Amino acid sequence: MHDNRSPHWRQRRAVGATGAGRALRSLIGPPGRPLRPRRFFTVHLGFTAPGAADAREQAVAYAEALTLLRPEVALGAAALSPADAWHRAERLFCGAVGPDGERCVDVAEHPGFHHAPGPGGLGWGDGDA
Repeated sequence: MHDNRSPHWRQRRAVGATGAGRALRSLIGPPGRPLRPRRFFTVHLGFTAPGAADAREQAVAYAEALTLLRPEVALGAAALSPADAWHRAERLFCGAVGPDGERCVDVAEHPGFHHAPGPGGLGWGDGDA
């Protein structure tokens, strides 16, 4: 690096050298094409377990722990499948839609009320019938 002055002055000197004179314009313009919309991706984590029930419990624990560390992880999209049969994926969380548009974050096929995310989240449904 031969020039350790601030980027502002380097850019100003570069603009002057291009013949722009006193009109300061940025050398870096906006992208020429529109940005792509965000897409949904899936990460597959492999682990061992003695049986399907144990694997389900472990997968729920992993998914909940990841959402604590990274809030952008979609908890409702978590699924479990055997390593050699991804087409047999089973949903881990209920995902029922509540009255305000929130989704239930309890495990799939849970008994009782549905519960919205967060401490003290809204409960709805048929209850403990």
